[in-house]
Amino acid sequence: MVSLSEHSENELAVLLKSGSEPAFSEIYNRYWDKLYIVARKRLDSAFEGEEIVQEIFCNLWRKRENFELSKGFNNYFSVAVKFEVINRLQKRARTQLLEKNLSHELTEFDETTVEQLSFNELKQQLELTIKQLPEKCQIVFRLRHEEGLSQKQIASQLELSEKTVESHLSKARKTIKDQFGNLSSLLILFYF
Repeated sequence: MVSLSEHSENELAVLLKSGSEPAFSEIYNRYWDKLYIVARKRLDSAFEGEEIVQEIFCNLWRKRENFELSKGFNNYFSVAVKFEVINRLQKRARTQLLEKNLSHELTEFDETTVEQLSFNELKQQLELTIKQLPEKCQIVFRLRHEEGLSQKQIASQLELSEKTVESHLSKARKTIKDQFGNLSSLLILFYF
């Protein structure tokens, strides 16, 4: 019997698509180190590098039934790492911008109000507001802000049009803005 270590990439891809855990393990063992080194260097963080690689492999397993290997695993993984790194760097930039804007907003915000509302209370109020959204709207909002999925990914996952996803997100943001005013966008960014 031929061991999986002797299988070609295309053979492993076919086995993966059929749900073979040993094939997935072989792919994981072949590529994990390479991906981790690239991600760690690009992000200058061992922890984030590891997180990204784990996420890539989790996504590969979740989407295995529809997986098609066109240009080899090296190409597939290099593109996946590139996009995950870009997403992570964008998230870092948003966080930094949020922190800067939050400090600016809080200096303009009435100090007595800030003293009355602790951040935990704000988070609890935000969570209650989100739970009051219609179910589909709530799911779309959470996929976007908690899972970090794009509108296109949400539309595909929930089998909705992108316009419908956009409408749900717009409704959720409006509801949150009505509740929290100027702090709404900062609270969403900081909370998620």
